[in-house]
Amino acid sequence: MTVEFSTRDALGWRMASLLLRPGQVSPPRDVAGVVEWFGAMQAQDVASGLWSLGVRLPGSTVADVQEALERREALRTWPMRGTVHLVPSRDAHWMLSVLGERALVGAARRREVLGLSEQTADRAVEVLGAALAGGGRFTREECRHALTEAGVDGAGQMLYHLLWYASQRGVLCIAPHVGNEQTFVLLDEWVPDPHRPERDEALATIALRYFRSHGPTTLQDFAGWTGLTAADARRGIAAAGDALTTVRVDGVEMIMTPELRDAGPPPPVDDLWTLPGFDEYLLGFKDRSLMVDREHLSAIIPGGNGVFQSTVVRSGRVVATWKRTTGRKQTVVRMTPLVTLDAAERVRVEEAFGPYGHFVGQPLRIDWP
Repeated sequence: MTVEFSTRDALGWRMASLLLRPGQVSPPRDVAGVVEWFGAMQAQDVASGLWSLGVRLPGSTVADVQEALERREALRTWPMRGTVHLVPSRDAHWMLSVLGERALVGAARRREVLGLSEQTADRAVEVLGAALAGGGRFTREECRHALTEAGVDGAGQMLYHLLWYASQRGVLCIAPHVGNEQTFVLLDEWVPDPHRPERDEALATIALRYFRSHGPTTLQDFAGWTGLTAADARRGIAAAGDALTTVRVDGVEMIMTPELRDAGPPPPVDDLWTLPGFDEYLLGFKDRSLMVDREHLSAIIPGGNGVFQSTVVRSGRVVATWKRTTGRKQTVVRMTPLVTLDAAERVRVEEAFGPYGHFVGQPLRIDWP
């Protein structure tokens, strides 16, 4: 019999799954562990991706996370939905193969818009593969130069598409920045010992990782997050077997791990988190109603353009957005409350930014409207 729980229970569990509430799960202690826990973490914006890791690794700094990425504890690529994520390095090959199928099919439409033939795109992959062979590490500009030298147009949006396409094909991946420059390497050289599970094992793995790090949540959220068809999403859940279980949350069927369910619903907690915009807290779900009031969505995603504002989360719910401006000697954080925050609550919010100040290594100035 499926057990029934309230949305308050589900939100508490979900915050624990997202590694934003200690006590219910044993948190990973390094970058590799956090990324493997999630399976993939949104990282289209580099600074957001770094803080998504930092907020889950208390006491860490930007340099700590960057050094872990340089050690290849995780890497950035386009594993699903045509969007950059951090993934476990050894899993990048199979994730691109299993989760990236539909994105590659859709690439033909983008090539039509750009006036780019499939033959030219494939030629670009060959050029970049040859140019980077033997341990090469190119910035975007160096990639463009290599393409131009070979007679392939790499201007403007063409370059982004060709780098994406070469990565989606499993030839390139994004290496950590060198200074402020994004860099690219050959995936096979960066990860010489990839894990290559059979398809059912791969689907089971991504299902387990998603629901343990986001659950309880729905089949629809899982399919939306991965970009899988509903049939493949169900296949992955079925292949995970007893590692996942079903509960009902106010009448809605949701999936989670039995270990978290058996630990019991956590008590309400009045905690505060300062999260980056592109964090799994919101990006990991199609239905965000547990965490956000509907009337606040337009402030968090202005214009519905997919660019998420950084958030302040109190008791699992978004109460404010924030933007940072980094200077030479301090970082200024500009707050936009979405609910009324009295003087005492504002002090609490400012204190909650302490770990972020430590992470970026600068004093913070919090500006309120």
